Amino acid sequence: MMTSPRPPAITATALRKSYGDHQVLDGIDLNVPAGTIFSLLGPNGAGKTTTVQILSTLIGADEGELRVAGHDVTREPDAVRAAIGVTGQFAAVDNLLTGEENLAMMATLHHLGRAERKLRIATLIEQFDLVDAAKKPASTYSGGMRRRLDIAMGLVGDPQVLFLDEPTTGLDPRSRRAVWRLVRELVAGGTTVFLTTQYLEEADQLADRIALIDGGKVVAEGTPEELKRLVPGGHINLRFTEPRALDLAAQMFGEVARDEDELTLQVPSDGGVDSLHALLDKLKAASIQAAELSVHTPDLDDVFLALTGKPKESVR
Repeated sequence: MMTSPRPPAITATALRKSYGDHQVLDGIDLNVPAGTIFSLLGPNGAGKTTTVQILSTLIGADEGELRVAGHDVTREPDAVRAAIGVTGQFAAVDNLLTGEENLAMMATLHHLGRAERKLRIATLIEQFDLVDAAKKPASTYSGGMRRRLDIAMGLVGDPQVLFLDEPTTGLDPRSRRAVWRLVRELVAGGTTVFLTTQYLEEADQLADRIALIDGGKVVAEGTPEELKRLVPGGHINLRFTEPRALDLAAQMFGEVARDEDELTLQVPSDGGVDSLHALLDKLKAASIQAAELSVHTPDLDDVFLALTGKPKESVR
């Protein structure tokens, strides 16, 4: 029996928002498939936070058609709020309460019944590795523990869509990777995650799709790999076992970077499967044997610089 595909978790069409004469969002279009991680990236002032605030009903849009979890953001804000969770850049944890009490407070706000509240809290404490710390004041938590608790608090209502605004800012690498693991587990369980981040590596590691916005417009969208292919600099690195094969390959591919000592060639390529097949077919047709092959594509740092003219340090 065939099942119909799930409708998009988030759609935005021609989203616009201005503050006075300053246009923050200038016709943003987004389509976020359910059960995926979607990352919104861009330089400072690009409009990321404003987009999240509008989609989560915190502020209104000037123009645009918006739906979150199947509900119209403008006409059904209460239904949208019931279907989402929001975790901001700064943890909304009450330091005077224990981890368990913070979760209980959120459960009360979501009007969960006593039995459901107890089960939900216990499940989240286990899932977020807070069992040993659950009865300790949040003031004693490390940064990573506070962030895990904060995300758990955003999940008390079992949201269909979770907005994460720079969830790992200020965390050490180990804690950051722990949060990444939790995010992947949430999506594996069916939750849709809308992520903003200042860490390009984070988007590369987590996101199924990325939208890069600059000056209030989407300037590029795609998978991390698709975005990397938008900028020059990709190449296929070939290593040979003897100079003659290196010479023959260099003659075949024309203007390529070569290293005589290492017996390697760098052949420009977009890193795609088709271009890789074409290169291998050429080598095979000429009976040239390469000992090793590796594909190198530009990283997201290169993408941001090429598309926005700003280095990664300005991405927020």
